[in-house]
Order: sequence, then C-alpha cells, then structure tokens
Amino acid sequence: MNNRGSSRRRPGFHALVLTLGFIVGGFMTMFARSFFPAGAVKEFLTTGVTPSFGPLSIDLVIITFAIGPVALDVTLLSLTGVLVAYVIARSLF
Repeated sequence: MNNRGSSRRRPGFHALVLTLGFIVGGFMTMFARSFFPAGAVKEFLTTGVTPSFGPLSIDLVIITFAIGPVALDVTLLSLTGVLVAYVIARSLF
C-alpha cells in the first residue's frame, strides 16, 4: 500500500528536509542582502528573528570546553526555502 503523504516517515527525513530548506533559504537571504537595492522589499525579505543560546561550559575534570553561542537566523526567505524543500521532497517521495 502506498502511504504517499503519510506522516509515518522517519524523523530523520523531516530533519533532513528542514536542514536543506534552511540552507537553501540562508543562501537566498545572503543573495538578497548582497544584491537587492536598499528599500522596503529588501527589508521585508531579509529582516529576521535570531534566537540564540550559549555559551555552554562543560567541565569533565580532565577536559573543559565550551559550546556556543548557537544562533538561528530565521527570515521570510529561509522559511520559503523550507517550504520549497518540503514541496520537492513530497513530490519525490
């Protein structure tokens, strides 16, 4: 039986689609920030929210290290990249 469009797919598939979508969206955002002329469209498409956390210090007695800060820049173009990746993945699988 073909469960096309089913939500029974593995979590790794969804994580891969999100990751690829954010990477493509990030490239679109960088392109827009570099080449679009200053104006309302550029501001609308490239203004984002950047949640972050860190640095996280870890002390294991023998070794001490820090992770972070980790941030995610979410813009309209990055969300568009996620949508495009989802549509392509859904049509392929």
